[in-house]
Amino acid sequence: MLVEKLLRLGRRQLHTIISREIIKPSSPTPSHLNPYNLSPIDQLAQQAFMPMVLLYPNNGNGSLSAHDKARLLKESLSHSLKQYYPFSGRLPTPKTPYVNCNDEGVVFVEARNEHQLDMFQRLSEHDESLDKLFPDDLVCHNSPHSTNLIGVQLNHFACGGLGLAISLSHLIGDGCTIGSFLSHWASVARYGSTDHKEVQPLNPHILSSPFPTSTLPDSHVINKGYANRVTKKFVFPNSKLIALKNEVIAMAAAGSTQPIKNPTRVEVLTSLLYKSAVAAATKKSGCFKPSYLFMPVDIRKKFVQKLPQTAMGNFVSVMMVPTRVSSEVSLSVLVSGIKKEKLQLEGIPSLQQAADNMKILQSKLLANENLEDVINRSYWCSSLCGFPYDKMDFGWGKPTGTTLALRSADRIGFLLMDTPDGDGIEAPAILEKEDMKIFENDKHMLSFCH
Repeated sequence: MLVEKLLRLGRRQLHTIISREIIKPSSPTPSHLNPYNLSPIDQLAQQAFMPMVLLYPNNGNGSLSAHDKARLLKESLSHSLKQYYPFSGRLPTPKTPYVNCNDEGVVFVEARNEHQLDMFQRLSEHDESLDKLFPDDLVCHNSPHSTNLIGVQLNHFACGGLGLAISLSHLIGDGCTIGSFLSHWASVARYGSTDHKEVQPLNPHILSSPFPTSTLPDSHVINKGYANRVTKKFVFPNSKLIALKNEVIAMAAAGSTQPIKNPTRVEVLTSLLYKSAVAAATKKSGCFKPSYLFMPVDIRKKFVQKLPQTAMGNFVSVMMVPTRVSSEVSLSVLVSGIKKEKLQLEGIPSLQQAADNMKILQSKLLANENLEDVINRSYWCSSLCGFPYDKMDFGWGKPTGTTLALRSADRIGFLLMDTPDGDGIEAPAILEKEDMKIFENDKHMLSFCH
């Protein structure tokens, strides 16, 4: 016990809060924009925070000091909040389905971290040191009673590098919203004004929704909390992903499914990771059990009237690919299943219809008499590939890495992100400890890793 206390004390001393400010919008939000009503899909979102940190090395050749960078970030954030005005408001209560756009502002914390930036860049297994980079424990489900919608923490590493951490409430936006907000903020920092011609196309597209008639529903848990989860990162270079695509095409041509044309990197890698995770769970338990692959999908371009990428909020649908017998857990069958589900998402007539589709899927799952089995065998795979997180230049260069703190996530599965050099995909996997021991030694899966 004494050793554990000393270790915890040492970790605390490695991370020190320097300052804490509230950043408010550069001008008051007009009264006619208050309140901001959560959309029908927003109201179905997890009541959790999405924690992302951008890692900037100390190149030693810039004219801006650490103090100058912090000042620039705060000033440009204030200007960005004028456009993203709901972010600086508050939920009246954690269950209220609208935002009081009262300009209370965004928490901006500065911290000194005695670790090297490289440690977080090379982090293959997530631990509590990553969570410390975020303000006020706004990490996944750690702060269920918070009424804040966003928090920022600027971490100064021992090497002089910076870690810009942002936590966004899932109630007000998805992964695309984080990317759009960061692009806007970085552009304001570089160009100095929201009116600049380079910034204006990045201004958010904010839709109005009808005033909600009820409080937010209780979150339906599709994966219960796993006390023995571990998170490890695996990297798949594009050259190996091309080989994986060819393997899937060859399997389909051999007659396992209809021919598969142009499988994407995300489709084949998701199928490989899911197949390997199911194989690990099957080996551990001694028998195959029906399993379920869930994939959140950005639907901004799936509506009849397409929405711009800058549309703020949750514009997500969830695809489910069930595997009820072991023969369905083959790469070609899985890729075919994903493609079939994608086709079902084309031509969505309205936001309300998209929300209704989500509710139907949710109802089917909750009505399942074997709900516990569904929960235990559900794997979520989210893709952030193609999002410009590694292009966020605030005036001192692009980040050399982007990391999400997933240790506290309530679901098992995978997250796909482009590698910083663009030559592959990074895939943090969240699995139960015993499953991970088998998964990380899967020879077929590892043959496509670095």
